[in-house]
Amino acid sequence: MSPRPFARALAFAGALFCSVAHAAPVLKVVPDRPDWTQSPGAPVRFQLSISDEGRPLPGVELAYTLGPDGYPGPERKIVTDASGTAVIDGGTLAEPGFLRCSARLAAPAAGGGKPVRGTAAVGFAPEKIAPVQTEPADFDAFWAAQKAELAKVPAMPELTPLPELSNERYEAFHLALQNVGAWRGPTRVYGILTVPRGTPPAPALLALPGAGVRGYKGFIDYANRGYITLQIGVHGVPVNLPDVVYTDLQAGALIDYPSIGLERRETYYFRRVILGCLRAVDYLATHPRWDGKNLIALGGSQGGMLAIATAALDARVSHVAANYPAFCDVAAPLQGRAGGWPTMFKNDRPGDRTPEKIATTAYYDTVNFARRVRVPGFYMWGHNDEVCPPGATYAAYNLIPGPKTREILPPRGHESVPEFSVPVRTWILKNVPVAR
Repeated sequence: MSPRPFARALAFAGALFCSVAHAAPVLKVVPDRPDWTQSPGAPVRFQLSISDEGRPLPGVELAYTLGPDGYPGPERKIVTDASGTAVIDGGTLAEPGFLRCSARLAAPAAGGGKPVRGTAAVGFAPEKIAPVQTEPADFDAFWAAQKAELAKVPAMPELTPLPELSNERYEAFHLALQNVGAWRGPTRVYGILTVPRGTPPAPALLALPGAGVRGYKGFIDYANRGYITLQIGVHGVPVNLPDVVYTDLQAGALIDYPSIGLERRETYYFRRVILGCLRAVDYLATHPRWDGKNLIALGGSQGGMLAIATAALDARVSHVAANYPAFCDVAAPLQGRAGGWPTMFKNDRPGDRTPEKIATTAYYDTVNFARRVRVPGFYMWGHNDEVCPPGATYAAYNLIPGPKTREILPPRGHESVPEFSVPVRTWILKNVPVAR
């Protein structure tokens, strides 16, 4: 190849690399309140700022919405000033709740075709937010009856050693336990169990899964630190299958599993799920290596909901840690407020808002389990969570009667990041240390 074509090829490759590597502009929305909270009736403003690789972008048209969380008002336009910013008068809320401002590039091409968006939500007296969801008078009686049904089903644990997932600190096993079924006999709950090698009796940790369908390889961080860990799936299928199995289930039979059986509290999908969590506690609480007093329920999103439910229903759980818990105040959309995942009443699709389905959710809503959590707990979430909105999470947290610690990360959304996992680990290591 002659030098000139070679140079042209290099120049083309360099240009291609730059076009691929160049990041989209960054759009930030930040309120004028340092802690992202305000008093009802007091005003708030939002600053929109856009930059490209750190350089402010003046004269850029942005489209923004403003309104109660989950219910944005009409989209409006604004242009950034010479410093690449624009300020929005957000107004106020008269009652406790969250006000959200979201913005995007008005011309998508300006972001290289990539979506460029920012959002921020200010809480107005969030510690006073009360749920829309009702509390059934027979809530405790219902769950006592379900636990009695579970007690009739023998656990019949089956352990399969997993040397490929074991190391010098712990042994790993695939665990299967019998669980209640719907109408055709027992089902099973599956998980990955790790047991520390050659140590004194240890605390147990039940790791509960977020939404979706997937396999697991164990709760490695805590297993390496000497905890007995059990990381379970909740869909009644082994958790060590090829990934394609879970992908197919997620796209097929389980695509809308949070709505399955919602017509009746006895047939709802999460009945078996929650009882499976209690069956996992049964196993951990009888494990010969358990220290007999420390059993932690831990999870985020759907797993956070399940951790709170497990702590509420089983006195053997000594501690709970939940990040951005799901299923909080899911009835809130019935009164025009943002409810937590799975938001089954948000869009008023035909057949969604039936009296029967609404009634069922009250027996599974995190707010009603939260009322019954009396053990020490650690809870985290962010104001920018649009999957499990902060107002719904506060509605549950505010009801917890037990010792509780919260850590709020306002700019964060529904994310699995160290900013959430590290504080949880710090709290667990401090409050439930492993004996050495």
